[in-house]
Amino acid sequence: MRKLILAGLAAAALAACATNATPYQPAATDRYGFSEQQIESNRVRITFRGNTLTDRETVETYLLYRAAELTLQGGRDYFIVANRDTEEHSRLQGTGPYQPRFAFDYWYFSPRRGWRPWYDPFWNEPSSYREVTRYEAVAEIAMFSGPKPASDANAFDAREVQANLQGRIVRPTPAG
Repeated sequence: MRKLILAGLAAAALAACATNATPYQPAATDRYGFSEQQIESNRVRITFRGNTLTDRETVETYLLYRAAELTLQGGRDYFIVANRDTEEHSRLQGTGPYQPRFAFDYWYFSPRRGWRPWYDPFWNEPSSYREVTRYEAVAEIAMFSGPKPASDANAFDAREVQANLQGRIVRPTPAG
């Protein structure tokens, strides 16, 4: 019974967390946010994962902002996007009024285990479903010093990117 209560509390905590879009934050504190992996001294793979309330444009904006931020932190001026991809992960989620999965109304007797709750897989099903989508953007960038090459469409001035996107960055609210 204790396990059922703990599972219910964990599910409620997760549901409470998913009421806002993913803010611009490291993924270390949550499974959503940005992370990076150093590939070479001037090359980094950046990933930004959004929850189901974070749209594709926001995920891609945060990825570019993180690329600019890393470039400037490394003392460099511009970055070139070597490759970039945004993946879409969709699934069906139950909605509507239904009883929780662990609300047992029936009991049966087992000679080996005594009285046990009986699970009816059809009784507790949701009344409707909706599709939810989560986006994950991944890019490899190479960072350089000096003026940005004007002829390269994949080259971005880090200061300009940061200045232009700063107003669209939503940071996490401080806890407390």
